Amino acid sequence: MADYDRRGGSSYNPRKRRYRDDDDHDRRGPPPAYGRRRFDGPPPHVRVRKQLIAIAENPMRSWHDEVTHIANLFTDNWDDELLRGNFVDLVLQLAVEQPLKTPFTAAVVLFANAARPQVVDMLLAKLTARIEEKIGAGEWRDVKLYLKLLACLQPCLEGEGVFPVLEELFARAVDLQTASSEDTIGTEIVKIILLTLPYVMVAAPGKWTQKAADLMDKTDIIASEPHTLQTLVDPYHPEPGDESPPQCQSLIGLLQSQLQNEANNGWALSCLPRPWEFPLSEVEQRAKLEDAPKHALPPIKIPETVVTGPRPLFPEVYISVYANQDVESVPPLSNAASSLIRDALVDTINVLDYNRNVTARHLIDLDCYFAPRTFAARATPFDKLRDIEPPKSTWKPEDVAVDAVFSQLFQLPAPEHKLVYYHSVLTEACKLAPAAIAPSLGRAIRYLYRNSPRMDLELAHRFLDWFTHHLSNFGFTWKWTEWVDDVYLPDVHPRKAFILGALDKEIRLSFAQRIKNTVPEPYRELITEEKEKDQPDFKFANDDTPFAAEGREIAALLKRKGPDEEIDAVIQRIQSQAIDRDLDALVASTDVFVTCVLHIGSKTLSHVLAAIERTKDRLADAGAASDAARTQIITAIMTYWSAHPGVALKIIEKLLNYSILTPETVIQWALTGFAGRTKGEALATAHVYEMVFNTVVKVTGRVRQLASRPLSTMGDTDEAETREREVSAMRALFSVIQSALTAWESGKDVDMADGEGNSDAESQQMVKRWAERWLRVFRRRATVEEAFLVEAERERARRKEREEEEARKKAEAGNADAEVVDAPAAAA
Repeated sequence: MADYDRRGGSSYNPRKRRYRDDDDHDRRGPPPAYGRRRFDGPPPHVRVRKQLIAIAENPMRSWHDEVTHIANLFTDNWDDELLRGNFVDLVLQLAVEQPLKTPFTAAVVLFANAARPQVVDMLLAKLTARIEEKIGAGEWRDVKLYLKLLACLQPCLEGEGVFPVLEELFARAVDLQTASSEDTIGTEIVKIILLTLPYVMVAAPGKWTQKAADLMDKTDIIASEPHTLQTLVDPYHPEPGDESPPQCQSLIGLLQSQLQNEANNGWALSCLPRPWEFPLSEVEQRAKLEDAPKHALPPIKIPETVVTGPRPLFPEVYISVYANQDVESVPPLSNAASSLIRDALVDTINVLDYNRNVTARHLIDLDCYFAPRTFAARATPFDKLRDIEPPKSTWKPEDVAVDAVFSQLFQLPAPEHKLVYYHSVLTEACKLAPAAIAPSLGRAIRYLYRNSPRMDLELAHRFLDWFTHHLSNFGFTWKWTEWVDDVYLPDVHPRKAFILGALDKEIRLSFAQRIKNTVPEPYRELITEEKEKDQPDFKFANDDTPFAAEGREIAALLKRKGPDEEIDAVIQRIQSQAIDRDLDALVASTDVFVTCVLHIGSKTLSHVLAAIERTKDRLADAGAASDAARTQIITAIMTYWSAHPGVALKIIEKLLNYSILTPETVIQWALTGFAGRTKGEALATAHVYEMVFNTVVKVTGRVRQLASRPLSTMGDTDEAETREREVSAMRALFSVIQSALTAWESGKDVDMADGEGNSDAESQQMVKRWAERWLRVFRRRATVEEAFLVEAERERARRKEREEEEARKKAEAGNADAEVVDAPAAAA
């Protein structure tokens, strides 16, 4: 488009004369101004900022050259006040926004310290203040990242440097663990200490071996003890007699054992970068760095009582989707690199949630930020890894990056960000480097599919959602032939259930005919003709259907927006006929009316929502009349949209918002009514789980909103009563879920036999297994919500104390001002 001349046609003459003679009115100024203006480039603070932000991103430039160039540019322009202030703030900003670059920015500071030691004093003053602030607010990730920067600056610190801070933090962890074995803050603090130590040992090799050993002897007491909540967040839920994969271990315990091995090997830590180490030929520069001034670390005050902070804390479990491979494409658990690289990547992914493109780029450039020869060459095919001979590395940077994203996607009890963010990161990474990332994702998919039967049920459904969403971004292409044998398994089998759920989700994201053309022939039988129809058949179009004439009449009235009196008359006729047929009159009329509303709005989701909006008062009256009527509303919706359950779930969600349906009705319909009619096989259906899970999320979200709200100065009693009522309703809902699922798990008080009284032992066992997996999910949800309520109550108490303290200080300040004003009068 840049070459397109919008000034039109060949008649345009670029040498067209002006209205006045150019020779008489020369606008170019005197002859010396004819030459091009000299451009000296951007100011120093702009150049330093640009280069520091992009440090280590170019694999063609050596770290040594980049570090020295930026440091020299900074020190040479030391008199620029704007440069000095921006530099310190930028180093602190990079520490929390781009954790992969922390060692490199620290190296620039260390080299600048040799020429301008004042910069370290300025940096330490702000850094220690930030650490204090973040500890007080309970923002533990920021505390970890700032301590990581401080650890990299250990060579220029006086005395023991960062170790006194780590010792005091450990003392708080011990106090918390002593007070409660279920405490998670102490565990988080110990994890921070263990992740800080490697950077201290790399920055100052051989100098702090004994201090590190002493500190690790202390942390072993907490790190080696299994946390009471660890089983709650285990990503695997194996059957009795089976075990979780060996790669699934407590992160803090794994980190403790890895660092002990590193200590025994002299703290090699070969994966971590050392940009502050210069070549042996740079004798003068090395001498300057070693002789640079030392600085006293300002005291960091750690409060006696530390808080959880804005993010709930739970024990972390290390999970890998590349376990049990014949070639190690990711660091093994025996190597500290598995934890250190994962930690830096996870922080980068979660901090840069506002820009998925930059996050994906950092994942692709992973090998730029760690020591040379840590990884194999980019895009090396997996089969070629077998040809790599030791001691060369076989770790694929693409596998390590994908593994880190999946570790967050499968984090329990909940990931830090919305699941779609992690979906989009993988999508962008695959678009940036399709030849490298796509094969890694393929092997991850195969691993997860094989292990889906023993995964936690919530994680299995997260995998299902990601898998279908990812395929939708790449033409729905997948090697379905690999799983063709599983098509012939019973529907209640976990792998067959995954296939059915995946096809349904794909149809939601596209349309049935397109999906049918992307799968092999055996899969096409699973996509019925009803799924290919844009609108479901109207059952009252058939005269053999009971109340067919009345159904067509109500549909016509709704379509032309007839008066309520005419609709009431038809409903009265339906109820009279239902009584004559010995049927529940309200249930019969509700079924006809709801089905007609759905038919009128069947063109699009917007149409059906508009139809519900017009008839919500009548639907609310029907729902309030009886439990059977509310149940029939759900039955009518799920029956009409049986071929497209995604639409049905959206409609049910809308009716929950209008309070036409209650959460208890939805749960009872799914886990008792529908599950009973299908002999428990409904528990293997993806959309039934989605219905129950979404309902629970809606209820718990409402409770969290009320629990987090501070009590207002007026109406405290009303707000407290509302909160208690919602909390009681939530607990009752979890109780209903547990009772229904316990019955299916035990096989008592439920009928698992078919219509002829026959029972299949294998199918029954699968149903019990499904119920067991469901129970684990919702028991965890109940435990997490109770923990949230406890922490919310503590936060309210702390907030009240702060408000009272502020009010007291204001009162004292007011009294002091009054005394100052009254003093002259008293003197007079």
